[in-house]
Amino acid sequence: MGLEGIGNWEEVLSLERRKLEALTARNLTLYIYEVLPSTNQTLWELIKAGIKPGIVIAAQQTAGRGQRGHQWYSAIGGLYLSYALAPNIPVSQSFQLTLCAAWGIANALKTLGIPVQLKWLNDLVIDGRKLGGILTETKVNQGIITQAVVGVGINWINPVPETGINLSSFIDTIPSLEMLAAVTIQGIERGINEPVANLIPAYEQLLINMGQSVTFGDRTGVIIGITNTCCLRLQIEDCSEIHLKPGSISLGYR
Repeated sequence: MGLEGIGNWEEVLSLERRKLEALTARNLTLYIYEVLPSTNQTLWELIKAGIKPGIVIAAQQTAGRGQRGHQWYSAIGGLYLSYALAPNIPVSQSFQLTLCAAWGIANALKTLGIPVQLKWLNDLVIDGRKLGGILTETKVNQGIITQAVVGVGINWINPVPETGINLSSFIDTIPSLEMLAAVTIQGIERGINEPVANLIPAYEQLLINMGQSVTFGDRTGVIIGITNTCCLRLQIEDCSEIHLKPGSISLGYR
C-alpha cells in the first residue's frame, strides 16, 4: 500500500507528542522532527550538548545508517527512532543491547498478531523479507559502555526495496506512527531489562537462520543457535561447534 491508499495520509503521518505519551501511559523526553540526517546522530549531539537524553524520532532521514556502514533508505512513511541508554556494562557485552532490543520489538509486534521473526543479529523480518533493522552505537570509558544509542528503522507504509516488506497489510493493527513508535519503545524497554541469558531461547524461537547452512572460508556449518555473547553457533562437518562473532559473516536474504 502506498500513501495514496490510506486516505488523509498527512494526518496519519503526523507524529504528535500527546498521542505518543498517551499510548505509552507516561511522560517521555521526546524530540520529534519532520526530517533529520540521522536520528542516531542527532541524539548523540543532544547528549554531547548536555541536554537531557531521551528519544529522537523523525518522519524521514536523509542520511540514515545501517550495519557495516550501509545506508538505510528512510523515506516518509517509516518509523525512524533512536533511544538513549546508560547501560554501564562491559564492552564485551555490547552486542547484547542489539539482541535484547531486537527481541523486545519483535515480541511486542507479535503480541499484536504481526508475524515478525528475527535474522541474526539485528534484523526484523516478515516472510523472509526485511521489515526493520537496529543500529546500536556506544561510548566506552575504561572498558565500560557508559552511553549507548539504539537506533531503529521500521517500514510502516513507506516504499521498500525488493528484499524489504512494510506493515501496510497490518494498518488496522497499527493505525498510526504514534502507535508503532509506542510499541517499539515498549519493546526496547522490555528487552533491555531482561537478562540476556533468559532471552536466548526466546530469541532462537524467532530466528529464521536456525538450521541454515553457512559457508565460511573453506568450511561449512549449520546454524544451531546463539551464545550469550550473541555469537552464532555453528555445527561443522566433524560435529564440533564453532562460534562466529557478529559482523564476521553476512547471512543475507535468500
